[in-house]
Amino acid sequence: MITDNWRQLCFASAMNLFSLLDNAARHFPEHGAVYHGERLVWRYAELRQRALGLAAGLRAQSLAGQRVVVFSENCPQYVEMLFGIWTAEAAAVPVNYKLHPREAVQIVEDAGARLVIASPNLAAALAACLTDSARPAPPVVVIGSDAYDALFVEPAPVPTGTPADALAWLFYTSGTTGRSKGAMLSHRNLMAMAVAHLADVDSPGEGDSQIHAAPMSHGSGLYIFPSIVRGGRQVVPASGGFDPAEFLALCSGHPGCAAFLAPTMVQRLRLEAERTGARPTQLRTIVYGGGPMYVEELRKSIAVFGQVFVQIYGQGESPMTITWLPRQDHESADPAILGTVGRARTGLMVRVVGSDGADLPPHETGEIICSGDTVMLGYWNNPAATAEAVQGGWLRTGDMGSLDERGYLTLRDRSKDVIISGGSNIYPREVEEALLLQSGVLEACVIGEPDAEWGEVVVAFIVAQSGVTVEMLDAHCLAHIARFKRPKRYHFVSELPKNSYGKVLKRELRLVGGNAAASPRS
Repeated sequence: MITDNWRQLCFASAMNLFSLLDNAARHFPEHGAVYHGERLVWRYAELRQRALGLAAGLRAQSLAGQRVVVFSENCPQYVEMLFGIWTAEAAAVPVNYKLHPREAVQIVEDAGARLVIASPNLAAALAACLTDSARPAPPVVVIGSDAYDALFVEPAPVPTGTPADALAWLFYTSGTTGRSKGAMLSHRNLMAMAVAHLADVDSPGEGDSQIHAAPMSHGSGLYIFPSIVRGGRQVVPASGGFDPAEFLALCSGHPGCAAFLAPTMVQRLRLEAERTGARPTQLRTIVYGGGPMYVEELRKSIAVFGQVFVQIYGQGESPMTITWLPRQDHESADPAILGTVGRARTGLMVRVVGSDGADLPPHETGEIICSGDTVMLGYWNNPAATAEAVQGGWLRTGDMGSLDERGYLTLRDRSKDVIISGGSNIYPREVEEALLLQSGVLEACVIGEPDAEWGEVVVAFIVAQSGVTVEMLDAHCLAHIARFKRPKRYHFVSELPKNSYGKVLKRELRLVGGNAAASPRS
């Protein structure tokens, strides 16, 4: 149940996400706040002081109200960076560390970032690409360096007047054009998301643990907020990412463990547990989402780990918060329930509408739209895209689905043709545009094909001159886009099927892809 205090907090006219850390540090000053593997890094009182010190340093550089990019793998410093940025009343722009540096530069430039904080593994390549840019480059500070330490000065006063709708997190997603768009998430948006999580998804006990095996720049980082409310541990694996054996060990070494995992990660975890016989004694909750979870895989995972699963469906534009399939629904043997993404989250209204915007009857497929305090302010510097996506306070998700009589939502299709591979969104046009830069490639079309391990994989259909090879295309993609976006298979074809308007018929390519020989990359 949401208390009156939480309602007041969520709908207040002024708030700052730092208040979550501030309250936790006052109530649980000696509780462990951040761990690197099994090692304690900071207690809550220490984390609060570091956030205040970083905020004072950022303010001294006139960064209040500005955007600060974080380009890093998961690390303990991620937590202090986020709260330091918010305490300075600046906006955090976390960038997926899997992106190619050129793609990260596009985000830095679009956001108008005044500072970039990057990990040692990523900083040099990013700085080189920024130097090549036509625009003035912001400074790049390397985590753990003397320059990073110099950002921390004598702590400043706690912020008290941050407007609730001030920009807090600029969450870069992509549209069908393949060009990144920054979803503007306010302090109110993220506070409402935290409240909905505590009301619906999970209710951690005092000092329970949140394991950040998925990228903290996206889904996993958003779970910091509800965990900190309860004085929870933020546990960053020593590997910096997801290693099934390491994850299982952490879930026995820390109390009351929860984590957000993509469905493919759940499958890898189950296979590792079955192979080794390891059973995590402190695993409390696995929240999964970001791609399709097949009913049979879900049943197998429940058999191994028990009733620890909760599903969420959301988008960057309404972060992690549209619908949920609660733990108790996972006890059902009914595939009509297990095959859904659940029902509307607390504080959200969810509808399925036809092309005329009218609600559709149960079981009829239409576009999914939602409204509530988690829906973004709009897209950064993109009023046209904002007007298309948010209409009358309702977010048009672009996803197709149907509701049943009980309010359970079933996803039917993705109208934006997004490919979800291993929990990461891949947008066909950006891959196509990269392929078309290769000399000898005349036409390119990219689709997603089902894959048992990754959910979907990227497959490219290529019309090319003689001499173009898979090896050439692979090397070219690695030079222009992130490794995880490059095609898994290539079909070389004489022409692409098109309609009378010249639009490529992807449905025909999907039929061809299932029956034609492909040239896989080695």
